[in-house]
Amino acid sequence: MAIDYTSTSIVLSEAGPQGPRRQFFCDEIGRREFVCSGGASVLSVILATLLAGSKSVRAEAVAGPLPELDRIAVRIVIDSYQFAVAPSRKLPNLDVQHFGWGLSDKPPRRTLVSEFGLATHVESRRGNETRNVLVDFGFTPEALLNNTSLLGIDPAAIDALVLSHGHQDHFGGLVGFLQAHSGKLKPKLPLFVGGEGCFCAREWTAPPVRGSFGVIDRKALEEADLAVTVAARPALVADHAVATGQISQKTFEKVLSPSAMTIGFDRGIGCYPERLSEAERTAPVVPDQFQHEIATAFNLKGRGLVVLTSCSHRGVVNAIKEAQAASGVAKIHAVIGGFHLAPYQEDYIRDTVKALQEIDPTYVIPLHCTGEPFYEAARAAMPTKLLRAYTGTRLVFEP
Repeated sequence: MAIDYTSTSIVLSEAGPQGPRRQFFCDEIGRREFVCSGGASVLSVILATLLAGSKSVRAEAVAGPLPELDRIAVRIVIDSYQFAVAPSRKLPNLDVQHFGWGLSDKPPRRTLVSEFGLATHVESRRGNETRNVLVDFGFTPEALLNNTSLLGIDPAAIDALVLSHGHQDHFGGLVGFLQAHSGKLKPKLPLFVGGEGCFCAREWTAPPVRGSFGVIDRKALEEADLAVTVAARPALVADHAVATGQISQKTFEKVLSPSAMTIGFDRGIGCYPERLSEAERTAPVVPDQFQHEIATAFNLKGRGLVVLTSCSHRGVVNAIKEAQAASGVAKIHAVIGGFHLAPYQEDYIRDTVKALQEIDPTYVIPLHCTGEPFYEAARAAMPTKLLRAYTGTRLVFEP
C-alpha cells in the first residue's frame, strides 16, 4: 500500500505558535499499581494533567487482581450494519438482545443510524456497584447522539470514556456528544487514550479515495472539562476494566498503514512532536503505525476476559495477548470489535482464524472493519463460537 509522504491536506507548524503555549496533553504525574492474579507483574498507569498549571489528576493506589465482575453488558451503539428483525436468543452465559426499532404507541419518527464507525457502551456490575464506560464514538455526532438517545444511554451515568485510536471513524462523534451534553457529564470525566499520536492530524492515503481524515479538537475537550489520561501502559478504567496500554507486535500480524500522520501542533490543533517516539517525529508527515492504539478488557467472574479490540490495526491476536498481559487473566471469554481484516489476503485471514482457535475464546463477535472473508472462514472453522452483532445489539455476559 503506497503512501505519499509529502502530501497532506492539513498543515501544522512543528514548533507551534510563538510565545507560551497552552498545552493540552498528558504528563506522567502519578502511578496506580495493582498486582494481577496469576503472578503477573505490577502494572503502571500513566495519568495526566489537563493543562499546564492546572490541578493534577492522580489515581488512588489499588492493590489486588483485576476485579471479577458479576455482569458485563456490551451495547453496540454504532456499527456498519443493522438488522432490525434479527431474533434475540440466549446462549450459555450470554443473552443476545437485538434492538429492532424504537417503537411506542405512536408511529416511529427515527431509527438507529449505522455508519462506517464504531461505538460501544459497557455497563458492568460487581455486587451493588455499577460502572458505565463509552468506548469509541463512531464517525459522526449525529449518529452517536441519535443512537445513545434511542438506546437509553444516560450521559450523566458515564464513568469513563475510552478512545482506542485517532481515526475519524472512532473519534468523530466525540466532540458533538460532549457539546450536546454540556453540564450533564460528570466533572473531570476521564478520557483514556493510548498516547499523543491520538491527536495528530491524519490523511487517508489508501483506496478508494484520499483526503483529510480529521483531527481531534483539543480545545473542545478542555471546554468539556475532561481529564485526559494517557494509558501508554495498562490502566484501570472506572475501577472495573483495564485499558491495555500500547499494543506490541508479538505475533505474525502486520500493520497496514492506510493513513498518514501530520506531526505538529498549532492553534490548539494537532500533536506535540516531543510527546511522540523518535521514529514518529522524524518527518512532518509519517505513515501511521498506530503505536497509540489500545484495547479494553473486563474480567467476568469465573469465565475470563471480555475484550473490546475496537479496530485491531496492530492485530486482533496482539490485542488479545496485550489484554492477557495487562490483566493477568489468561482465559478469553469473548473478543468483540473490529479485527481490521478486510484489506488482507485469504492466507492471512486463515492464519488469524487459526490463532484465534488456539486462544479458544468462548465467543468471537466481529464488527466494523473485520470484513466478510473472515466471517466466512471463522464460521467454517468455529461455528459455535462465532456470533453476529449489529448496531443496537446488547450482549449480556453473566457467570
